[in-house]
Amino acid sequence: MSQDRVTAAVLIIGDEILSGRTQDTNLNAIARYLAVHGVDLAEARVVGDIEAEIVAAVNHLRGRYDYLITTGGIGPTHDDITADCVAKAFGVALYEHPEIIAMMTARWSGELNAARRRMARVPEGGSLVNNPVQGPPGFQIGNVFVLAGVPVIMRGMLEDVGPRLRTGAVVIARTLRVDGSGEGVIAAPLEAVAKAHPDLSLGSYPFFSAEGYGSNLVIRGRDAAEVEATLPELEAALRAAGVTNLTLLDAA
Repeated sequence: MSQDRVTAAVLIIGDEILSGRTQDTNLNAIARYLAVHGVDLAEARVVGDIEAEIVAAVNHLRGRYDYLITTGGIGPTHDDITADCVAKAFGVALYEHPEIIAMMTARWSGELNAARRRMARVPEGGSLVNNPVQGPPGFQIGNVFVLAGVPVIMRGMLEDVGPRLRTGAVVIARTLRVDGSGEGVIAAPLEAVAKAHPDLSLGSYPFFSAEGYGSNLVIRGRDAAEVEATLPELEAALRAAGVTNLTLLDAA
């Protein structure tokens, strides 16, 4: 990995996501959280509750990126197999973490059935990820963070992930709004500016509404000076192509 670019992947685990019964909102929250810490979310996958597929995905993604964050599958039911799969991916055993056992014993007055004890299992060599909301913590092993699937709990756990990350330079983004012109008109000037600035990312995001149509052109990069200097260059290229209804928006 480049020393000035820190990357991460997200692995969303659960049949309920793939079936459409549950709508995932965690990916957006994680992407925004990582961006603040200068970490690029480079890939996201969704897999069902199938051990071989989870293990393969964990091993591939943790090897390809600086960090991997998983969500889902750490509850008390039989299909909550994320801890088992992560342990298998690392080739280690699971054990009942004494801090989690103590925490749950206090909460449930010592009544820990087999289902509840499943949530106390952590791979050997793992450390806990604090859960400030409700229930047992998540865990970290190597460069993998295993978090809950419930969005409010996942977001709470993220607050304990941030301080553990090696942060990179934060990406700066600026947006130029184009009204009344389609992508067929703006494609050529946008491509020309993009080719002139290979270290930046330039993208077009069209919108359609009752009020009209157009596109938000977003310039992203780690060099703030280059990002700012590219804005008037892009605007000039668009005006030369006959696109005049332009509005500079706040940073994206």
